[in-house]
Amino acid sequence: MSGTSNTSDTIASIATGNVISAIGIIRLSGSEAINIASSVFLPSSGKSLSDYPDRTLVLGVLKNSREEVLDHCLCTISRAPNSYTGENTAELHCHGSPTVLRLALEALFESGARQALAGEFTKRAFLNGRLDLTQAEAIIDLIDSETDEAAKNAAGQLGGAILRRTDGIYSQLVDIISHYHAVLDYPDEDIDEFRIEAYIETLEQARGELRSLLETFERGKVMKSGVRAAIVGRPNAGKSSLLNALLGFDRAIVTEIPGTTRDTIEECVTLGGVKLRLADTAGLRGTSDPIEKIGVDRAISAASLSELVLAVFDGSEELSDEDREAIEAAKAAKRRIAVINKCDLPQRIDLSVIKESFETVLTVSALDKIGLDTLDREISSLFPMPQAPAGEILTNSRHADAVGRALASIDEAISALKSGETPDVVLTEAENALSALGELSGKTVREDVTKRIFERFCVGK
Repeated sequence: MSGTSNTSDTIASIATGNVISAIGIIRLSGSEAINIASSVFLPSSGKSLSDYPDRTLVLGVLKNSREEVLDHCLCTISRAPNSYTGENTAELHCHGSPTVLRLALEALFESGARQALAGEFTKRAFLNGRLDLTQAEAIIDLIDSETDEAAKNAAGQLGGAILRRTDGIYSQLVDIISHYHAVLDYPDEDIDEFRIEAYIETLEQARGELRSLLETFERGKVMKSGVRAAIVGRPNAGKSSLLNALLGFDRAIVTEIPGTTRDTIEECVTLGGVKLRLADTAGLRGTSDPIEKIGVDRAISAASLSELVLAVFDGSEELSDEDREAIEAAKAAKRRIAVINKCDLPQRIDLSVIKESFETVLTVSALDKIGLDTLDREISSLFPMPQAPAGEILTNSRHADAVGRALASIDEAISALKSGETPDVVLTEAENALSALGELSGKTVREDVTKRIFERFCVGK
C-alpha cells in the first residue's frame, strides 16, 4: 500500500475494531463511492442504491464479484458536498464478524476502491472544508478520552468551540491589516487615517481573550495526559492495599511480609475526575537484598519524577526512620498528600510531625475502603477545572503554541502602537499574529504539520 494519499481515489476501510461485535461498519469516500458500493450491495427492494435519498438505511444483500453472498446487511449513502468528507460516501453496516468485514472490504477493493490510510477520511473532511483543523484533532482526542471531562471537552472542540473563540480575533486582525495596507499603499486616496486608540482597544481585548484561553492549557494537559503520581511509604504501610482499593481489583500482591513489592507497579485510575498514572513503589527501608535495593531506588526516583505523591503511613504504628524517608522522598513532588492508613485500628502515629511536611493529611482504611471519597475530593481540588465552557480548554500543545505566538505578537503590536513606532512594525506583528491563528484553525498550516496530525489517527477514521 502506498504511503501517500490521492484525494481523487475512492477509499474504503473498516471503521470499527477488529473484534467480534454486533455491528461492523465499512466506510467509503470518493467520487466513485456510491457506484462501488452499488456493485457489491443489492437492495432487497430491487431498486438501485443510487435511487435512495441520502442518509437512508437500506436493507440488502452484500455479494462479491463471484456473486457469493457475504452478508445480509444495511447500507447508507451521502452525496457530495453534504457528507462527512465533502465527497460521495457510503457505509455498509454488516454483522460484526472480522471475517465478514474482511471479505466485504476485499470485494470493494475488487470493484475499484483502495485501502484508506490512517486518518484519511478526516483529512479529506479537513481539506474539503468540512472541518477546521482543531475539529479534526478533536476527533482523535474524543476517541482517546479516558475521563468524562476529557470527552466533554473534545466534543466541544469537535463542535467548533476553539474556532468560535478565535474567529472574531482573526477577523479583527484582518480588518486592521487591511486598513494599514490601504493607507500605506494608497496615500493619495480618501481613506480614514489610523485610529490608534481604537486599534489599541481592539488588540487589548484580543490579548485578554487569548491569554484567558492559553491559561487553560496547564489543566488541559492534565485532562489529556493525566498526572504522574506515586505511592510511597515504608513496607507494610498499606501502599499496595491502597492501590488495589483505588483500582477496585487486586492488582498488587498484599502480604504481611515486608518487601513484598520489589518493583514499581503502574496503573491508571481516575480520582476526582483526574486521570492518575499511578505507581505503587517498593517499601522504603535500608536493605542488604540487592533486588529489593533496586526497588527502593526506583521508588525514590518515581517520587522525584511525579507531580503528585501519596505518602502512606501506618496510623497504628509510631513513626519510624523508614516513615521519615518517605516524608523526604515525598518532598520532591510539587503536590503531596499524607494518607494515614489503618484508621480502623487504635492510632499511635504522631500527626504533628507529618503535618510539618504535608498541607493535606487524610485518614483511610485501604482494606475496608474507608475515606477514599475524601481522597477523591482532595485530588479534585488540587487540579481544579478552569472556568471555561467545555471545548474551550486547550489540551493540545500545537494549539497552545499557536495561541502563545499570536499572543506574543499582539503584545508587540500594542507596545509598538503605544510607543509611536512606524506603521510597518505594527503591521508585521499583526500579520504574525494572524499567521499563528491561521495555523491553529488550518487556514495557513503546512503540509508536514497536517501529515503529522493525521498520523495519530487509526485507519477508518
